[in-house]
Amino acid sequence: MKMLAVSALLCVTVALTRAAVVPEAAASKDLSVKSHLVKRSTSCSGRWTNINGRCFHYFPAPMTWAKAERNCQSIGGNLASVHDIQEYHEIQSLIKTATYQSKETWIGGSDAQEESVWLWSDGSRFSYTNWCPGEPNNWRGRQHCIQINHGGDKCWDDVGCGASRPFVCSKKM
Repeated sequence: MKMLAVSALLCVTVALTRAAVVPEAAASKDLSVKSHLVKRSTSCSGRWTNINGRCFHYFPAPMTWAKAERNCQSIGGNLASVHDIQEYHEIQSLIKTATYQSKETWIGGSDAQEESVWLWSDGSRFSYTNWCPGEPNNWRGRQHCIQINHGGDKCWDDVGCGASRPFVCSKKM
């Protein structure tokens, strides 16, 4: 008796599942089932700029590093990671185009988890740097986040993560 009930339940489940799929397939005028997978765009939309196959956007509203990272995550990205000098110059250009200045700006580097072990918030490999002379110095043991466009050389500086800065987000296309 239990086997009969299980078999009946299985048949009903298959029938209901099939019924939910068939109208969709019929609507597409063939027997293949439409995919609900989201396809990645091959370009950046809106005010995002394509740099080396990723989309970047400058946000002028000053925030702490953590709030800026959370903001980037809420739109599907992270604070920007930088992987070579050309990418760095393009990010600087993005900032200058938006502000007509070279403002100190957050990017996604931090050594908050372990001193002198710098990580990108997007998980990518931390291999390129553009530190200002004498940086990172972890002044007073409280500097764990990276700002760019620091000083006359417009290079990187470690700074306290609680400072408020505009920021650049990046996301995959």
